Amino acid sequence: MTDRQFGLPDSGRPAEELLAELRALTAADLPTRGGRTTAYTYDAGRPGVRAAAEGAYLAMLEVNGLDPTAFPSIVALERQVVGAVAARLGGDERTPGIFTSGGTESILLAVKAARDARPEVAEPEIVVPATAHAAFFKAGAYLKVKVVAVPVDPETFRAVPEAMAAACTDRTVLVVASAPSYAHGVVDPVAAIAAAAAGRGLPCHVDACVGGWLLPWLAEAGAQVPPFDLSVPGVTSLSCDLHKFGYAPKGASVLLFRDQALRLAAYFACAQWPGYPVVNSTVQSSKGAGPLAGAWATLQALGADGYRELGRAALDATRRLVAGVGAIDGLRVLGTPDATLVAIGTDGEDPPDLWELADESRGRGFFLQPQLSVAGLPASLHVTLTGVSGEGVDGLLAVLRDSVAAVRARGPVAPPAELLALLGQLDFTTLDDAAFAALLPAAGLDLSPGAGTRMAGVNRLLDGLPPQLRDRLATRFLSALYSPYLDAPGA
Repeated sequence: MTDRQFGLPDSGRPAEELLAELRALTAADLPTRGGRTTAYTYDAGRPGVRAAAEGAYLAMLEVNGLDPTAFPSIVALERQVVGAVAARLGGDERTPGIFTSGGTESILLAVKAARDARPEVAEPEIVVPATAHAAFFKAGAYLKVKVVAVPVDPETFRAVPEAMAAACTDRTVLVVASAPSYAHGVVDPVAAIAAAAAGRGLPCHVDACVGGWLLPWLAEAGAQVPPFDLSVPGVTSLSCDLHKFGYAPKGASVLLFRDQALRLAAYFACAQWPGYPVVNSTVQSSKGAGPLAGAWATLQALGADGYRELGRAALDATRRLVAGVGAIDGLRVLGTPDATLVAIGTDGEDPPDLWELADESRGRGFFLQPQLSVAGLPASLHVTLTGVSGEGVDGLLAVLRDSVAAVRARGPVAPPAELLALLGQLDFTTLDDAAFAALLPAAGLDLSPGAGTRMAGVNRLLDGLPPQLRDRLATRFLSALYSPYLDAPGA
């Protein structure tokens, strides 16, 4: 890609030409429909529902959510969306909530609300399971709140209530549980964690971003789902993404609160400048209303019966996958998933290399998301199954069997000891993007056009590094990726 292609054209280009260029640029992207990308995307498999969401999204494209008094339509839509989610998750139409851009923003606001509700705590902390989503660490970094990560049970991968309670101090402003944890798909013992928090006068947030709009439908389909929502005593807030198992367009999450006071602590207001008074319920000020309209339309178009059907299909697909993985020599499912998220690990005397397995599976048509080892928990490959995944389970299992055989045939791959030692000595603060990009081929990563995307070398490298060094390395990679020194596939 040349510098000239980044410039603004002298004359406007026709829409047809622009859309054709977009199609070419996205040709190397993972597929967003059909269930072969087992992370990042959620496909309801219903063109009519997608059309309704797309139409609603575009209809509200230019509406600004900054001022609900100027655009009262967003108040009406948000009340309906928040009310629908609350009614399904232990609340009712009076339950206070906020529509946000995603799970991370919902979590940021939940942590902000808990922190601001305890202004007397000078050095606030939140207590989370070691399996809590990275968004809590992001909230800690943004809001200057210390994150205390507590080890989980190494067999079940669930939080240990006694250990969570023991980690609380006078500086604790929030206790967190997952329903389920993203990495392993298991629901923490929310009732016990929330009760212990309430006993200390502490709020408890349930991260149900991935499971909030899935678990109720799984329960109706016959799954044993532990209690996790606002009906559980001691749960004071809950986050639920609608752009996951709500199948809405990206940019849709709901944050629920047990009471108004906590929601008010999430808000921001400023009338201390000469412009218009600013009052925000979210981190964003100006924001398009498209995601809100798209979420509303998706909920209305699918209805409860549609979600029940998708939940049954996803549950059946998950059960088939878990049984099938258990029959493949060298693989195992980590823990016992409560949701339709599955972590595939290795087992036996001759386990396949997970990172090579991920690349091999991707080359055969299925993307499995690599998950690094951390805090004594083993590495794994993540699979999210949705309402359309059932059609591809047999194919995925066949790909896993063939990929395991191919990886084993190539033999084991040793961690890059010399490169690991070199990275441990580098000062990333003085390394510019050009120098960092030049190091990547040594890690086995080639992002030049037409090279494909094999990430085994990078994942193996990251897994061999301490977590703090992983963070610095990943940050530098992102910086280099957006620099002119590194071309992404398809560029």
